[in-house]
Amino acid sequence: MSSPFFSPLLNRALLLSLTLLCLPQAQAAGAVAAATDADWLYMVKPGDTLSNISQTYLISTKKWPGLQKQNKIGEPKQLTPGTQLRLPVALLKREAVEAEVLHLQGSVTRTPLNGTAQALDKAVRLQTGDAIETGADATISIRFIDGSRLLLTPKSRLVLSEMVMLGKSGVAQTVMELQQGALDTQVAKQSPTAGRYEIKSRAVNLAVRGTDFRASVDPTDQMGRSEVLEGAVQASAVGTPVLVPAGFGTSAVPGGAASTPVALLVAPNLNGVDKRVERVPLRFQWSSLANATRYRAQIFADKTFERLLLDGVFPTPSAKWADLPDGRYVLRVRGIDQGGLEGLNADQEFILKARPEAPFVSEPLEGAKAYGPATKLRWSNSLAAQAYHVQVSTQADFSNLLTDLPSVTGTEHSVTLEPGKYHWRVASIAAGADHGPFGDSQSFTQRKIPDSPQAEAPNMDDKHLTFRWRAGDPGAKYQLQLANESGFGKPVVDRILTENQVQLDRPAPGIYFMRIKTIDDDGFAGPFGTPQKIDVPAEVNYWHLLPLLLPLLL
Repeated sequence: MSSPFFSPLLNRALLLSLTLLCLPQAQAAGAVAAATDADWLYMVKPGDTLSNISQTYLISTKKWPGLQKQNKIGEPKQLTPGTQLRLPVALLKREAVEAEVLHLQGSVTRTPLNGTAQALDKAVRLQTGDAIETGADATISIRFIDGSRLLLTPKSRLVLSEMVMLGKSGVAQTVMELQQGALDTQVAKQSPTAGRYEIKSRAVNLAVRGTDFRASVDPTDQMGRSEVLEGAVQASAVGTPVLVPAGFGTSAVPGGAASTPVALLVAPNLNGVDKRVERVPLRFQWSSLANATRYRAQIFADKTFERLLLDGVFPTPSAKWADLPDGRYVLRVRGIDQGGLEGLNADQEFILKARPEAPFVSEPLEGAKAYGPATKLRWSNSLAAQAYHVQVSTQADFSNLLTDLPSVTGTEHSVTLEPGKYHWRVASIAAGADHGPFGDSQSFTQRKIPDSPQAEAPNMDDKHLTFRWRAGDPGAKYQLQLANESGFGKPVVDRILTENQVQLDRPAPGIYFMRIKTIDDDGFAGPFGTPQKIDVPAEVNYWHLLPLLLPLLL
């Protein structure tokens, strides 16, 4: 497929050349040898002749005289087993090969050469000329014929420019164009001469000889970035080539020089990340990293890192995603420096067990107060649950369990408790004894019901009735009612008092009933005490008797 990014002019004027080579163990100094695609080395086997070698490996059997001359062979039918022949790569047979889709997630499209875009199916084999594009939440992992693997992240576009096998040599040549987005790749060890694995972009051309690295292209300015995790990079552009060893990164804009290699940020510390997650949405936090301006966090299906399930860039050392099925996963985190280079990876395996989800609790809720010798715990009915596990503890970490009921079939349970502070929680249990996580614990305070005060005998004079009773706890109030019938349907007096006594105007003569209840400082009212019967007699008018008594006094 032709691309506006890769005209011959751009290849000559704008492309950087970054040669990534696996360094031999003995090369402590780290010098990278220049690769050449001129010849492929063939080990002579017993019975080989230049003619049958040409027939097997070259595009034409008539090319063997050239092999004879190039390798200075006197007798073409008498080759010494174990010796090496140089076969020009340009003369090797070329067989088109396909790439395999290892994992596919989200909306990924494939546009064949001279074809139209269509949704990519995992069973489809990728061919030369295919353009692969990932949606906002999509990823794809690809395995090439030589065993190299590539992971294309969301919002990326990659063109498979060339995928060939050089005859029966077992040597593959793979060329791709990264037009937008980012990729991670693990390159299989290549033939030191003919093997080829290239990733091109408008700013960077990466020729690889077995290494782990990342490459990205910014869609706004086409800046290319590369971070090397294993191997080394020789970056050739405008100016003097520079060596980029493992653990370093470089960047370039079209037509510019490769930046001086900078050390990648160290891997973040994930020791504080939970290894068991029991809530969705997913939330992770880790320690901040010096010089990191952002963080990339990813979740993979396993430690092969072929199946990228979630990917995001976050401004703080934390990540949040909506959901995942229960299972075992790997969290991968790295810092991003001010130049946009992504640092070394930190990985943490974790288990997600968020189902069956805990029911919603209805009472008592956080901070509530319950009164009396018992409390009724209530929660919602979860359709996924066959039973519930209920716990009550005096400790927030539930280290001291007072109640541990592993199989409650209803949606409420009554517990007898002394006054004090308690914590309770409930979990759902689905079919097959599938125990879900506990929901958020709720703390509540159990309090005794305020005592019903008993009033003393009232003090009555010709003008007032005075009542007194034993005081309740500090902050308590009292409700006093006085009625002329025992049902207290229409009290003649109904007052809220802050003191444990009251003085009332003396009512009209008759039979009255008085009762009192205590209201604690939280507003909870206890029961009324036993009503008291009060007889208010008629007052004696001694002035009416004066005419009768006066003769006796005289």
